[in-house]
Amino acid sequence: MKQTIRDKLEHLTGRLDELDRILSSSEATRDMDQYRKLTREHAELGPVVALYQTFRQTEATLQSALDMMADPEMKELAEEEMKDAKERLPEIENELQKLLLPKDANDERNVFLEIRAGTGGDESALFGGNLFRMYTRYAERQRWQVEIVSSSASDVGGYKEVIARIIGTGVYSKLKFESGAHRVQRVPETETQGRIHTSACTVAVMPEADELEEVTINPAEIRIDTFRASGAGGQHINKTDSAVRIVHLPTGIVVECQDGRSQHKNKAQAMSVLVARIRDAQEREQHAKRASTRKSLVGSGDRSERIRTYNFPQGRVTDHRINLTLYKIDAIMDGDIDELVGALANEHQAEQLAMLAEGGE
Repeated sequence: MKQTIRDKLEHLTGRLDELDRILSSSEATRDMDQYRKLTREHAELGPVVALYQTFRQTEATLQSALDMMADPEMKELAEEEMKDAKERLPEIENELQKLLLPKDANDERNVFLEIRAGTGGDESALFGGNLFRMYTRYAERQRWQVEIVSSSASDVGGYKEVIARIIGTGVYSKLKFESGAHRVQRVPETETQGRIHTSACTVAVMPEADELEEVTINPAEIRIDTFRASGAGGQHINKTDSAVRIVHLPTGIVVECQDGRSQHKNKAQAMSVLVARIRDAQEREQHAKRASTRKSLVGSGDRSERIRTYNFPQGRVTDHRINLTLYKIDAIMDGDIDELVGALANEHQAEQLAMLAEGGE
């Protein structure tokens, strides 16, 4: 084990002892917010320190076996213990390294999913509809809830733009690598010559903020407009100014919401999306700074970066970031994206482990 990793584990062992003393004191529950914070830290450190103790015990067993090798009568037993300890140590070390990987604070959050049609006109909007259905079906498999926040339907079907809130356990952890440009290659229904067309949509997956306070928005820096909603919705939706448009002047971010019946609900939804977009822009800026020194294997998450191609004539889906091609496009478009999601998560973990081994953060 590298000394830097061992030093970190020793530090965590000391911290757990310190937490034991603090939490067992009579003063521990005076500040309940602090108490909950410390108990959560204790719960996170416990498994790491316990596994490190197992590692040290296994090291001690190996050393004891080496000492026993000098005794002819104990040699056979010593060899058996050495073999077992040498096999276990790398396995335990690998598990310890995984436990030491930095946790993404957003992993358990709900998300806002945005899909926008790009190059390709009507065909791009149709593909946007296909992608939205794919994510909706995946959400159903995960027992997540999907709420459409805003949508702009295309005349031929699909969406020019759709924004949805996805609610459930660990949503961001599963969908965070979906941001980027998704390209489709297929023969459109309107194509009489049978030629394959290429079009694209951009996908953005943004963690929902717990509270609006997580991003400070100066009221003087936003403009809120109300207008009559367009499209289906009956008499009510066309006769009242229930739709809301919010413009964040410093960044130029514009959010519209018109799917709700009430102006109040639409404004609240639009503010939530605005906050998520501002946080997302801030985090992508920070990520870009980190990526300038080391590019993430699973991409920068840049909206313009082509991350995946869906080739219908060949029945394949290729993720360009990890060079993974799967020949099951029908299943994937029906929401069976576990293999893609898992492969991206594993690649990200492998990169983190490599950085840990190099002594990085």
